[in-house]
Amino acid sequence: MSISPGYLETLRDRVSIAETIGRRISFDNRKSVPAKGDYWACCPFHGEKTPSFHVHEKKGFFYCFGCHENGSAIDFVMKFDRLGFREAVEVLAQEAGMPPPARDPQAARREAVRLTLTEATEAAVAFFRDQLQSGAGRAARAYLAQRGLTEEMIERFEIGFAPDARDAALRALSAAGFAPAMLRDADICDASSRDGTLYDRFRNRIMFPIRDVKGRCIAFGGRALSKDAKAKYLNSRETDLFKKGSTLYNLGRARGAVSRERPLLVVEGYMDVISLAQVGYEAAVAPLGTALTDAQLGLMWRAADEPILALDGDAAGQRAAAKAADLALPLLKPGKSLGFAALPPGLDPDDLARSKGAVGIEALAAQAEPLIDHLWRREVDGARIDTPERRAALEARLAALIGRIDDPTVRRHYDYALKERRFHLFRSIQKARGARRRGGGGDAHAPAPRPTAEARAKALAEAAASDDPGVLREGAILLLLLGSPTLLIARCDEVEALDFIDPILDSVKNALLSGVAMVDEPDAAVDGDEIASRLTRLFEGAVDERCGEGLCEELRTRFRERLGSPFERACQSAEDASLVFDELVAMHSAQLTWRREIEAYEAELLEDDVEDAAPHRLIEAQRDLVRSQGGGAVEETAGGAEAALSDRLNRFVNDEPWIKRKKQR
Repeated sequence: MSISPGYLETLRDRVSIAETIGRRISFDNRKSVPAKGDYWACCPFHGEKTPSFHVHEKKGFFYCFGCHENGSAIDFVMKFDRLGFREAVEVLAQEAGMPPPARDPQAARREAVRLTLTEATEAAVAFFRDQLQSGAGRAARAYLAQRGLTEEMIERFEIGFAPDARDAALRALSAAGFAPAMLRDADICDASSRDGTLYDRFRNRIMFPIRDVKGRCIAFGGRALSKDAKAKYLNSRETDLFKKGSTLYNLGRARGAVSRERPLLVVEGYMDVISLAQVGYEAAVAPLGTALTDAQLGLMWRAADEPILALDGDAAGQRAAAKAADLALPLLKPGKSLGFAALPPGLDPDDLARSKGAVGIEALAAQAEPLIDHLWRREVDGARIDTPERRAALEARLAALIGRIDDPTVRRHYDYALKERRFHLFRSIQKARGARRRGGGGDAHAPAPRPTAEARAKALAEAAASDDPGVLREGAILLLLLGSPTLLIARCDEVEALDFIDPILDSVKNALLSGVAMVDEPDAAVDGDEIASRLTRLFEGAVDERCGEGLCEELRTRFRERLGSPFERACQSAEDASLVFDELVAMHSAQLTWRREIEAYEAELLEDDVEDAAPHRLIEAQRDLVRSQGGGAVEETAGGAEAALSDRLNRFVNDEPWIKRKKQR
């Protein structure tokens, strides 16, 4: 529902973003300068040891240099409190002492109807709970006891019982003053198709109230006690209160229980949710027995960035997982994804909770595979990829999956990741073939002897003089990190994930990461410049110990000379350094992916069953690699150095080794 721009403007004028965020997290007093409206904190949206989360009071926005979350006070409250837009506005309005935003007349009328229907559903909750404790509810109580539910859980989830009578609820609620038409509109009662008389919608069923995020009962789910019932579970029909595809059971409780240790679990039914809560795992929801919808996925993502689907390990569970994955692909956004946790065969979450407790549930969540792993396994497991045509078919399937992702950033990273996996898969096949042809011999994986410090210094000099822009870019990343030690600490996970081409630069990178592990919390009495100086010395010492004395200074001298002033100007501030780092890493990943693609094509050209189109694919991959070089701070210096790679590829193709192999045979 829209809120007038004038109201939002007034709210922004009255709300202090620093006060709003300061109510929810603690600012770093050493780094913050309140007089200038400049505040820093450890980011609440990703784990970090040093503050990279910046709040600019005068401009009214926040930005994290680590995970790149950003926005206004409303955006922060939406993400931190896990609220929708209107809910966040209402929270801020209350904090600012403003009346809530007005609703349009039609919306007000619809809300009045919903409130009236809610009165009827709440009365029905009380009626069903009373019936559970009556003589008529004896069998229902026995069933709940047999399922292991305690009285506390029965009370907390307000479980009730609909008696086996045609109009028990109708008579009781009518006597309480609710009009029959209202009971029908709330789907507590239904009308006979023969004569129009009303009867109870739920009979001889254990009743589970379904509440919205505001805690209002909007519908019911009923579990049949009779084995002869047409439906084991029966949910309310859609009403003005209840939209099945836009509702999750237990969402109100679950979103407050989500944490890093307790991710949001998506289970199948009411009893799964309640059993998990009984062992202490409150962060669970259920989609009411239907296939997941995009609206439900949106609700999950408000509560948690990466909810985990806890699905049965049987064929039906695998089908449900595949549907959920396909649903999520077009909707993925940076930081928003799904996890998949397959239960042991024959067990559901209720069984696991009762047999293993919260420890078993947490272990299940910890073993969940990310969406990309699930998709890769789905496409590769059992697939035959022993011929070029079958490998091409796998490529086509993966490309189709990637093409369904709407967000360009997520799509690009999926493209990189899946190409890398495909490269390693195809390369392992090629290596296995080569080993069979050679008949074994020698340990191909034996570690190379460790070079001396002098040899490493010489190798560094050769790296700095390289015409390969990929190597030059790796040197630029290391130079940037040596000059920005706090950036190295804040982004160490990303640095660790980088796969360097040059072995000497890779050893320097690993030495720097070993230094990060030795960083202690800074002394509050020491100023920022001194801390930065200490960190620099610490990291240089780690490199000296592992790679040889003076290597850091050698790296600075040689790569500064090679990169020149464009790179120096691009890294003058901490904010600029972070942006340059992102640029370098993105281009490095793109180039590395295409390098591996080219290597795979070169190997393919030497196979016995090479197809005629392979040389053309190699040339096309090479062109993509050249195009991927972009025009960043490093590329201004690198110029046309990619020509050497182009020449190598052209010589390889022109030499036609696949033709020679055929003639030899």
